[in-house]
Amino acid sequence: MTSFDSSPTLTAWRALLAIAVVFVMLATSGWTAVRQQHSASPRETALASWAKDRIAGHSLPDVGAPAYRLAHFFATLTAGQQVALADKYPLVVGNLDGAPVTLRYRANRHALTQAESAEEQRTQDVRLSPDGRHQAALRLERFRSMLAGDRQFLSFDPSGRGRAAEVIGDLDRAERVSVVVPGVDTNLLTLERTGVKKNAAPVGMAQSLYAAERSARPGSRTAVVAWADYTAPVGIGMDAMLGGLATEGAGRLNDFLDALPGTSDVSLFCHSYGSVLCGVAAQGLPSRVSDIAVAGSPGMRADNARALHTRATVWAMRDGDDWIADVPNMAVGGLGHGADPVDPAFGARIVSASGAIGHSGYFEPGTESLSNFAAIGVGAYNSVTCAGTDGACHREISGETEA
Repeated sequence: MTSFDSSPTLTAWRALLAIAVVFVMLATSGWTAVRQQHSASPRETALASWAKDRIAGHSLPDVGAPAYRLAHFFATLTAGQQVALADKYPLVVGNLDGAPVTLRYRANRHALTQAESAEEQRTQDVRLSPDGRHQAALRLERFRSMLAGDRQFLSFDPSGRGRAAEVIGDLDRAERVSVVVPGVDTNLLTLERTGVKKNAAPVGMAQSLYAAERSARPGSRTAVVAWADYTAPVGIGMDAMLGGLATEGAGRLNDFLDALPGTSDVSLFCHSYGSVLCGVAAQGLPSRVSDIAVAGSPGMRADNARALHTRATVWAMRDGDDWIADVPNMAVGGLGHGADPVDPAFGARIVSASGAIGHSGYFEPGTESLSNFAAIGVGAYNSVTCAGTDGACHREISGETEA
């Protein structure tokens, strides 16, 4: 390396070039951001009523209280009182970290039923534009799908683009819990998909991972959560290049993890912008989080794995055809998400993504990316396939167990 190669002048030019690439991407893909006129949502209305209500002569707790305090409150109620609150305030109880899991499932099914009824009326509302009625029809179809069978939702909010978290498996009895954190364009309408894109959507990712974990360790008690309970960026615009939504989502993720029942180990599987969120959340993660696995990451807002300040093992993978490799790994004035997690210098354990297809194909059955995720999720670390000759992949893994 010459002195010019490491000079401040060259470094500055590289930074300017990276910024230029970003702005070209923005110009060709469109500047997108979440712009919504605010009006009281059904949940906000419910929260206002909750704050004034009482039960058995006592005020209801602040919904912002720590999960352990909320858990104590519900433990003091009779089963009938719990159900009465869930049925009266489904959009509150269903999203309340610390409330019993099964009670949240009940509350969110009730909230979904109400949302279904509201959207059915909107589809026939002549005051709406044709596009408005079409959007209502799409949301109606989504809510009906979410109500089908015995699906379990640990959170649900139909406000705006909407948020939700679905549980696959028995969360209360699970020995290992995996949480899928998706990336851009995550909302209620993209929560699940059919056909070839099924496993590119949060619910499909979670279902695919759950099946792979059951195959990797038959008989194990696992649960997987499709955690789409944050406001994600819309498209590859400014919000996707900045960390604001990741910071907000990181707080929500840590609150959710703090409230998980039991003492099971938890693994995070963070895709695309979801890995930015997980990087921001890393420092505040509960100690039970044993692994953070990222795929197709644009960066984790850290210079290296040590800078994440987490005890969790950090894993990273990227498919050779993933376009995210062309996004500059930079961090200038808050723009960009920093170092590349699959760069050996970052310090993550780099694992194979063989078989994955592009940016959204990491959870496809039959791929090494999915089998590696499953091995990490059930703690079968010896079954993980490293990328190339990365000897650090298996080195000094805390809590390593036999497959």
